[in-house]
Amino acid sequence: MAARTKARKRAFQILFEADQRGADVQSVLADWMRHARTDPRQPPVNEYTLELVEGYAEHVARIDELISTYAVDWDLDRMPAADRSILRLGAHELLWVDGTPDAVAIDEAVQLAKEFSTDDSPAFVNGLLGRLKELKPSLRRETH
Repeated sequence: MAARTKARKRAFQILFEADQRGADVQSVLADWMRHARTDPRQPPVNEYTLELVEGYAEHVARIDELISTYAVDWDLDRMPAADRSILRLGAHELLWVDGTPDAVAIDEAVQLAKEFSTDDSPAFVNGLLGRLKELKPSLRRETH
């Protein structure tokens, strides 16, 4: 598995855990980093995971607003928790990480949905992130 794919998977796991615990994502990130330092079986949190989680935390309100706006017939709090975390991570990477091609950000999110969510989730994630990609120029103007 490629290093960035592993980093995304770990970032998803951190976002998912924070969502499930109702905890601040940065607190969960700090827990993961502390655990990695004290338990040799726990892999370290790499730089890209850190970048993704901290970037998400910086834009959390806007990301949730965008998902809520463009997820047709889905309230953010009613969608499957895995989908919510995958979409949050994917939206952040798509809109704010300039070094990742849009197609890669979307494909990686779809792969996470295939691995961690329902049979319908990959199409849902692909559709919503595809819509955000189409709107990216105007959405970026609104976020700066």
